[in-house]
Amino acid sequence: MDWKKRISVDPEICHGKPCLKGTRIMVSVILDYLSAGESEEEILKQYPTLKYEDIRAAVAYAAWLAHEEEDHPLHTQVNS
Repeated sequence: MDWKKRISVDPEICHGKPCLKGTRIMVSVILDYLSAGESEEEILKQYPTLKYEDIRAAVAYAAWLAHEEEDHPLHTQVNS
């Protein structure tokens, strides 16, 4: 999944938060729904302009961020 085709960051839209292209739906909103246990079908009902691929792109973007955090720790520190 190439999330870059479906996710955009524009300082003029949602304060520069990553959104699904062509919408003001932030990636974090989709991830919040998923982490709360909502099904993809329910998310698509809530946001009828979205496609299944948009949800997959949000997850792929989150995975990319997690890998970036491993390579370049930004805000977490693991204490042993």
